[in-house]
Amino acid sequence: MRKVHAGSILAGLALLLGGCHTGGPPNPAPDSHPEPAVSSAPAAAPAMPAVVKPAANDARPAIVCFGDSLTAGLGTDPGQSYPDYLQADLDGAHYHYHVANEGVSGDTTKDGVARLPEVLAMHPAVTVVEFGGNDGLRGLPIADTRANLDEIVTTLKGAGIKVALAGITLPPEYGPDYIREFNQTYVVVAQKYHVPMLPFLLKDVYGVQGMMQADRTHATAKGNGVVARNVMQLLVPLLKK
Repeated sequence: MRKVHAGSILAGLALLLGGCHTGGPPNPAPDSHPEPAVSSAPAAAPAMPAVVKPAANDARPAIVCFGDSLTAGLGTDPGQSYPDYLQADLDGAHYHYHVANEGVSGDTTKDGVARLPEVLAMHPAVTVVEFGGNDGLRGLPIADTRANLDEIVTTLKGAGIKVALAGITLPPEYGPDYIREFNQTYVVVAQKYHVPMLPFLLKDVYGVQGMMQADRTHATAKGNGVVARNVMQLLVPLLKK
């Protein structure tokens, strides 16, 4: 499921950075969350993976990448989302899993809760949960975001599914207090349920030349290749060969 629809992170960021944002304090972000400097180092493009559409009778355990446009691969061609590259990396390392892309552009944590039955019906071995960016960009109450993420993780774990949590952060315009509390959301949930966490999904991608699209929100194909490697490192302790 690689869905893109109106209300994506891109649309939200364009509006909010255009002066329409209402969520979070208007003060500059603290030094602990600076805007990453753009690197001039060239980025090698990852090899293009085949677009993997697991058959309905695929006997391999499933890894579901469950999130919003960052998971869906908004702005890239089919086969260029991070779950596509993750599948290629798993195959190359001889891990026998199939990856399902359950990213829907524009989804909030509340939408994630609503889509839980779809994920549960897939009976995945592992789910990578990546939500929250759209909540933050819309200035939604952090308490609600935490409660929704809590429900997503506890529901998946209650079904015997291993969970990995991928975080995201916000532009400096949202102010130090709001950003700090937003970032802490992922830490709180990860510690509560003892799940591995990647604090920033776009680690080594954001601010690096060639890795981000013009919207400065979504990764390019090159960037998604790096995201996949980040997620792979997070998953390896949860996987079996």
